[in-house]
Formats: sequence, C-alpha cells, structure tokens
Amino acid sequence: MILDNKVIVVLPAYNAAKTLENTYNEIPFDIVDEIILVDDNSTDDTLKVAEKLQIKHIIKHNKNKGYGGNQKSCYNKALELDADIVVMLHPDYQYTPKLIHSMCYLIAHNLYDVVLGSRILGNGALLGGMPIYKYISNRILTLFQNIMIGQKLSEYHTGYRAFSSKVLKSIDYSKNSDNFVFDNQMLSQIVFYNYEIAEITCPTKYFEEASSINLKSSVIYGLGVVKTSCMFFLAKRMKMNFTIFQKPLDQH
Repeated sequence: MILDNKVIVVLPAYNAAKTLENTYNEIPFDIVDEIILVDDNSTDDTLKVAEKLQIKHIIKHNKNKGYGGNQKSCYNKALELDADIVVMLHPDYQYTPKLIHSMCYLIAHNLYDVVLGSRILGNGALLGGMPIYKYISNRILTLFQNIMIGQKLSEYHTGYRAFSSKVLKSIDYSKNSDNFVFDNQMLSQIVFYNYEIAEITCPTKYFEEASSINLKSSVIYGLGVVKTSCMFFLAKRMKMNFTIFQKPLDQH
C-alpha cells in the first residue's frame, strides 16, 4: 500500500511465457498488494508460468477476446478486489516495472488521476529499438490528437499506465473496442471528463519476444485513433452524442 491506497498490478497476457517471469520479478512488492493476470487464450505456456510464479488471481479467457477485451477483464477484477490504484503493465517485458513506485506515488498524493509511462519523452523509444516507421506514425498521430483533443501529451500509445480507481469507475470503458484502439478510446474518455494526466519518461525494449502488432493491424489502429479523435472533437465542441463518451448510469 501507499498512504492506505491498495495497489493492484494487472497483466493483460497473450503468449507471454518467455517474458512473464522477468516482468514479474521486477514488480516492487513493497507497495504492490495484488497481481492479476488475464490470459487471452494463449497458445504457449503463459498459464503454466503464471501458476509457477504463484500469481494469486489468474483469469483465463476460453477464446481470444482481443487486447481491449483482455483489459476489460483486468479492470473489472481489480475493482472487484477494491483497488485504489491500478497499474496496467504489459507482461512482455517491454516496459520496466521499476517505474511503478513513481507512477503510484503521483496518484496516491492526489497530484494526478492518471500516469503514463511515455516512450517518447527523452530518447527512450529509438534507443530501445522502436522501428522508425512506428516512431514516425506515433509522432504524427500524437500531433493530430493533441490538436483535436486539446492536450499536450508526448504520446497516446503507451501500454504502461496507472489509474486511480475513481477514474476506472467513472468512465465507461466497457463500451470501448475489444481491439488495440481500446487504449486510445480510454485515454480520450479520461481527457473528456477532465481528469489530470501525468507522464514520466519510460525506457523501453524492443526484442523478438516482445509483443508488437503487425503492419496491417497498425494501419487499422491508426484509422481507429483518427476516428476516436474526431468523435471526441464533435462530442466536446459540437455536443454530439457518442456511446463511449457517456458515463455509466450511476455516474450521471
């Protein structure tokens, strides 16, 4: 715990058998109370590794629900366990768990509602081996989003995020896509409802075992990002109605 805040780390896993143990071993258990791993119907030994590590909360999807669908299960379980702070960490060891302290303290001290581990602040992305086409597309999409959404974030595409439970309870992430654009829709919802977002520099590692979407999926994701940003603009400025920008009924 941090200042009586219960900290839960969620691991949305898919074929992470080769990297899960390294990720798990760097998690700072001096402040982390619980680990939740959701296995999205992996075809490797992810579940066996998770059981070997004695992760207490393991959820297995009997069919692949997609990256967004995986996260929905993660957050639902974290809230069920009464988390105060939830950290979403990829178990592919691309992001270092050593930043969990810094991310959680910013939330526990009520400075920010959400903290992102940014690969773009500093030179972490390219030094870590991010493919140049991904770096360029990241920068272009981020510029477009900052203009449409009215923010100054360094990137919207990091998979390393910490949330206060208040945020998770007050945005309707269940209405978001089950695919990769889920992350972007979720951040857009957070901005839409005026929650404060912090970014910290995050070194990253790109290697063969680290998960990465292919070119076709990247294009689909990019189009989804553009669509989400346009929906945000129309909802915020023109008061148009979109499902993802409606709060859950108990929050109205």
